[in-house]
Amino acid sequence: MQQHAVCAAVILACAQAITAAAQDAAPATVIVTATRFTETDSRIPANISVIDRAEIEASPEATLPDLLRSRAGIDVRTLSGPLATDATVDLRGFGDSAGSNTLILLDGQRLNAVDSSGIDWSMISLAAIDRVEILRGSGSILYGDRVGGGVINIITRRPDKPEALLSIGAGSYGYAAADARLAGKNGDIGFNLSAHHARTDGWRQNSQAEQNSLGGRGNVQLARGEGFVDFSVFRESTGTPGALFTNQYLTQPTAARLPLDSQTKDGYRLRPGIALAIADGVTVEAEAAVTHASYGGRSFSTSGDLSFTSDRQSDNYSATPRLRWIHGLAGHDSESVIGIDYYDGRVDSATWASYVGNNMQRAKQTSESIYLQNVTGISGDLDLTVGARSQRVRQQAEDVAAVMNSSATRNRTAWEFGLSERLSPNLRLFGRSGRTFRFANTDELFGFDPINYATVFRGDIRPQQGRTHEIGGQWRTTSFDAQMSVYRQDLEDEIGYDSNAFINTNLPPTRRQGVEIDARWQLNSALDARLALTSSSATFRGGSDDGKAIPLVPRNKVAFGLTWQGGAAGTWSALANWVDRRYFSGDNANAFAQMPAYATVDIKAAWHLAQWTVAARIGNLFDKRYATFAGYSSWYNDQYYYPAEPRSVFVTASYAFR
Repeated sequence: MQQHAVCAAVILACAQAITAAAQDAAPATVIVTATRFTETDSRIPANISVIDRAEIEASPEATLPDLLRSRAGIDVRTLSGPLATDATVDLRGFGDSAGSNTLILLDGQRLNAVDSSGIDWSMISLAAIDRVEILRGSGSILYGDRVGGGVINIITRRPDKPEALLSIGAGSYGYAAADARLAGKNGDIGFNLSAHHARTDGWRQNSQAEQNSLGGRGNVQLARGEGFVDFSVFRESTGTPGALFTNQYLTQPTAARLPLDSQTKDGYRLRPGIALAIADGVTVEAEAAVTHASYGGRSFSTSGDLSFTSDRQSDNYSATPRLRWIHGLAGHDSESVIGIDYYDGRVDSATWASYVGNNMQRAKQTSESIYLQNVTGISGDLDLTVGARSQRVRQQAEDVAAVMNSSATRNRTAWEFGLSERLSPNLRLFGRSGRTFRFANTDELFGFDPINYATVFRGDIRPQQGRTHEIGGQWRTTSFDAQMSVYRQDLEDEIGYDSNAFINTNLPPTRRQGVEIDARWQLNSALDARLALTSSSATFRGGSDDGKAIPLVPRNKVAFGLTWQGGAAGTWSALANWVDRRYFSGDNANAFAQMPAYATVDIKAAWHLAQWTVAARIGNLFDKRYATFAGYSSWYNDQYYYPAEPRSVFVTASYAFR
């Protein structure tokens, strides 16, 4: 609590200083969708930051997960390769369960499937992204479960003007890429298409990868709104070299412990929708979406004599209508958002092991929610936000070999209360308190009985739930933008994996608390600087590991970036990331030494020559050896590592047709 008291004092001191300065400097308008409706400068009490199109183009990072590393409160872990096919984004320190506690949206629709599979990043081309909105520690009211850490909403570019762009690239370790974008508009009808291809031989043995994707949007302007259809298709294949134990990691980091293993992914997403102003102050938006993904993999024992083949099909359907009503409430400005979310998902998994035989597992999940959020202007620039959500989930799990077919139904509610006050055109302060929850993913319903080696149904896993409290502030002018927040989250029944019992279970109570600072300076007309600071702790607060740190969560993290617009000399950018020590995955007892801290620097230079843009970037400039993910194996009594890529050089050339 002392840490929070000091930080609160800092915020108040900054508020006094800021209020006295730069009162007439008008901040730039920021477009966000924090209420599930597009608006400027949201009034809701939350820590929101935006990565806009200009920053995406200037950044030395080539994938969206890498780009997210530049923001406070976000840690990114990848297993291998520059394509980020297996990246996990961790918002506010969830460690091993980060993928189930950070909700990823594409144009407001969730990409997280009903199981624990990762995000299919290959369907999201950087060329197609308009901006990325990061909503930290909030979102349970509007989006439901799996929002323990927050929400990342990827907003794609709209077909508002004609455009044709072709880009090709090459780089270290056999990297090659091609991207194309086409957009047009004729009267009330518009469209855009983005295509992406990338491949690499990989710097490790058996780390080759290839990804292909095509996505787009078509829309038609209506008398009082628009109708649209979004789609994307993707396919990727990768070798999976596996982790290296300590000695091999230090002496042979390019080796593959699993030289024959591989996996493939492919799928599609289709989302029609409509947005209509049905009356003055009343807007309705609705979408229906279908997503299909197919995953295949083949693995072998280290001796190569035993094999394991898997095939998994995931189908998800959703309908998400909502209404926004701008009205009055007892003489005060007020607006309400009310909506219904319906999600239905099914996962079928077939496996064949040379030493066991065939098996089939099936899981289903249906989720129904209703939510309401209201923002009312209490007085002047003071806004009160209140909201609530009720969600019911029905789950079924079947294992053919174990003759298991069981089901469970769970209900949970969430609420949030907050205040936001704009003390001046430049300064906003906020505070909020809320309740969050998460239901078990479908594959967390399958357990393993170590006595008879049978699959068992884990319907006894209780939904994860807890409370979050946060205060923060933001100061924005035309040349400076800084925001800071202090938060605490206490969770009960957090869902995690017990490596000793080989089952998913409810962990002892946990606590996450910390300070996050994001700042941007426009130092002059040519030089722009960004700084992201995170100081946090994630600990168990009960059970045998009481007071121990949650694995994979760094105590501190710093990102610093510079962009220089040099005119004829080109645009130069650099991003430095430093990540503090953290405990190995699975080491809940903190019994072993921590993973080493690491620092990386990435740089990029781009030159604009008429319709051409030529860019060169270097990843891991100083060739540091590090791993973003590592764990401890009780079976081998050793640590294992997924080594990150060494220094790599990439060059791209883009041509804009006119």
